[in-house]
Amino acid sequence: MKDKVVIITGASSGIGKACAEVFARGGSKVVIAARNAVKLAEAERELGNDSESLGVVTDVGKENDCKKLIDETIKRFGKVDVLINNAGISMRALFEETDLNVIRQVMDTNFWGTVYCTKYALPHVLKSKGSIAGISSIAGKKGLPGRTGYSASKFAVEGFLESLRIENLKKDLHVLIACPGFTSSDIRKNALSKDGKIQHQSPREEQNMMQPEAVAQKIYHAIKNRKREIVLTRNGKLTVIMNKFFPSLMDKLVYNHFAKEKDSPF
Repeated sequence: MKDKVVIITGASSGIGKACAEVFARGGSKVVIAARNAVKLAEAERELGNDSESLGVVTDVGKENDCKKLIDETIKRFGKVDVLINNAGISMRALFEETDLNVIRQVMDTNFWGTVYCTKYALPHVLKSKGSIAGISSIAGKKGLPGRTGYSASKFAVEGFLESLRIENLKKDLHVLIACPGFTSSDIRKNALSKDGKIQHQSPREEQNMMQPEAVAQKIYHAIKNRKREIVLTRNGKLTVIMNKFFPSLMDKLVYNHFAKEKDSPF
């Protein structure tokens, strides 16, 4: 991956930040994007090489921001080899109680953010015969209760990326769908409640989850080796397999698992 130009959205924390560090260590020129300018600047400083990295304040839910991100990358480095669509937000509430604007906000970031960034990066990635990656979730394989908007957005991202892969089958475009299991990050702390307010604390034991650095290493190797898909964690892989053969049983198991969360909405 040396000298490859890699764009990573949602890169001021969690998996995105860890990916930036891993690709930078591998010799890539890293472009990081996030909404929070202060956190983004801090993440860029931590990368430690101003000539080989670039931070662009970006709200991926805004099309013009995504276009600017790609334009700034081309202006600085002249090409795009890899786009990692990582930016994402979650929600946690029963659908019947959820303001529809919450669903729209999640879709704007998770789905439309992926679409916008991919739309403007694609001509450059095709030229370099590079990679488009989407950070999905086990929630993109199995609908999760209390997270209707989040699961819907991840199912949509996977369908979009799979279609993109097939459309460009003869153009040497690599498309990766990465599905981490539960990973320690701020996504649950920043999840939206039924009225759109941030819930501020995670309902799960974050210290017992897969760490962002380990996920980033898996993503790095998957892109390097041009894999189609990765599903991470033992429980994640088991969920995907069991859901294929025993979907009704998995409905019950998933329901019972999430019902045990702290302050579960159901």
